[in-house]
Amino acid sequence: MVEILILFSVSAIGRTIHVGPGKEFKNIRPALLEARDGDTLYVQHGLYKEGNIVINKKVVMIGIELPVIDGDKRYEVVSIKSDQVIFKGFQVQNSGFATLNDPGGIKVYDAANVQILENVLENNFFGIYIQYGKHITVKNNRIKAYGVEEQQIGNGIHCWKSDSLQIIGNHVQGHRDGIYFEFVTHSIIWRNISKYNIRYGLHFMFSNDDAYVNNFFDGNGAGVAVMYTKNVIMYGNTFKNSTGDAAYGILLKEISDAEIRGNKFINNTSALFLEGANRMLIHKNVITGNGWGLKIQANCMDNTITENNFTANTFDVSTNGTLVLNKFFRNYWDKYEGYDLDKDGTGDIAYHPLSIYSVIIENNPIAMLLYRSFMVTLLERTEKLIPSITPEAFVDNKPMIKPYIL
Repeated sequence: MVEILILFSVSAIGRTIHVGPGKEFKNIRPALLEARDGDTLYVQHGLYKEGNIVINKKVVMIGIELPVIDGDKRYEVVSIKSDQVIFKGFQVQNSGFATLNDPGGIKVYDAANVQILENVLENNFFGIYIQYGKHITVKNNRIKAYGVEEQQIGNGIHCWKSDSLQIIGNHVQGHRDGIYFEFVTHSIIWRNISKYNIRYGLHFMFSNDDAYVNNFFDGNGAGVAVMYTKNVIMYGNTFKNSTGDAAYGILLKEISDAEIRGNKFINNTSALFLEGANRMLIHKNVITGNGWGLKIQANCMDNTITENNFTANTFDVSTNGTLVLNKFFRNYWDKYEGYDLDKDGTGDIAYHPLSIYSVIIENNPIAMLLYRSFMVTLLERTEKLIPSITPEAFVDNKPMIKPYIL
């Protein structure tokens, strides 16, 4: 993928300012007071405890050998309040903790053309916080917190009312949500690792015309949630190990006109949970080893589920209604027992992926106690021969005989 380069209209005669022991400035704040637009500040390795560092000029700040800026658990550590800032190569740690003003390790206020690159953020309330940002790049940062309860910690990368963001190659762990988008448009989330966060690895709300591609989500409390959104592309991501009563690989709630393609859903309670999802293409995904492969509620319609591999799931599909308003075709189901006499690669008889037992459990969860019993096996066999409870039209008319190579 071609990266978008941010061009800075800085002065061609910008000065170089050195900060650190034995340099012209021992501390960062006096150097920033002296700096003018277009200057570059090189900050030497060391520990800098100076309260809140405010960058309100168009400068480049580069850390040498990862200097540490420490908020002493009292302050927002770095506040960027100017356009055209580069902030690179620092360890930013120990911000204050507060719920009224949401202090961050690095917080961007109403700015454009800012780059936050290759920093380490440790033990901050919010890691990187962007509000009213435009053309912001957050790339190759390592963000870690040690939250225990979601009320006591903020998000790793928090983006609010912003446009044209690039969130690339970051590693986020131990926050409330790893990456959070609310009212964010025309942005991309690419090649990030978000794991072991308390709630969601990624939380999307009211954010249209975005894409997230080739991200890795592992062991997050409730998985990933994309809600109240349209025109979003989800390609090549991995969703793993989200287990618990209300956990899923991905929750898609009140979402429309989206494409979910080439993803892997592995060992989640529910791989995909669709509620109020419409006009979506779910295509060429690997859905394996989950409790439920796909939970699709009755208020979903005009979705197309095709060319996916459903393997080793306890239940491939579940729903809470009888209307069939979505299309299944040319998926591979490892539970399919049909044949292919004409050798065209698809089964000669249709496959009904919705089992009677999954319908019963949807309305009576306690019935899970009977799983793998002889009575349940008998019910399943009878229902496949003579459908009575499961909707007869809930069917894949062209099930694949062999799995796709995905």
